[in-house]
Amino acid sequence: MFGGVFGGNSSNNAGAQRAAAPGLGGGPMPGGAMGQGQMDPNAQLAAAEQELEMVTEMFARLGDQCNKKCIVQRYSDEELTKAESVCIDRCVAKYFQVNRVVNDKLAKLSAANQQR
Repeated sequence: MFGGVFGGNSSNNAGAQRAAAPGLGGGPMPGGAMGQGQMDPNAQLAAAEQELEMVTEMFARLGDQCNKKCIVQRYSDEELTKAESVCIDRCVAKYFQVNRVVNDKLAKLSAANQQR
């Protein structure tokens, strides 16, 4: 899902992305080309827009969750305290770690389902 952006294994997700979006894959392409790795420009744009939307939503959820957890609601200073900074750093790291683990599991399940 976010393999190319967040360091996950994007090759595991390529098949899932092709299966999810019409026109992505090894089928006939406009102009008679059989494309392995070639995509219709409209499909590329749709896939890029979908990925951008997912990344934007993920960052919004990440910001909301870590803000609720780490930032004290009474602002005594305009800067983050060291404790708040450390909390946010750990929160973000855990969020990405969990996201990567879930993404890997989904990619394995997807690959297993495609082999059936």
